[in-house]
Amino acid sequence: MKRIALAAAALAVALPVTLGFGATKVTGTVGPGFTIALKAKTLKAGTTTFTITDKADIHSFHLTGPGVNKVITGVAFQGTKTVTLTLKAGTYKFFCDLHPTELKGSFKVTG
Repeated sequence: MKRIALAAAALAVALPVTLGFGATKVTGTVGPGFTIALKAKTLKAGTTTFTITDKADIHSFHLTGPGVNKVITGVAFQGTKTVTLTLKAGTYKFFCDLHPTELKGSFKVTG
């Protein structure tokens, strides 16, 4: 019985880490016209889950910053993708690979 209680306690501690509980959640969009947006201006460093809805097959959603260079949605992709990343303090930029001077934005991550 003691082993079961210890195993249950260990699982209770490990489960939130394994499943990503506590991760910051951020949503963003690209398209259908010449728009790109992320609903975040300042985030705290740590685990962040990005859910990006891509409404155009002529755009992408590319995120760069300290230790991150991630194409979340490619140019031909339309739909929704979710990725979880670990963010460090600094400035992050997001943009469309085909239209980087027109479709762009940024946010800050604090320690």
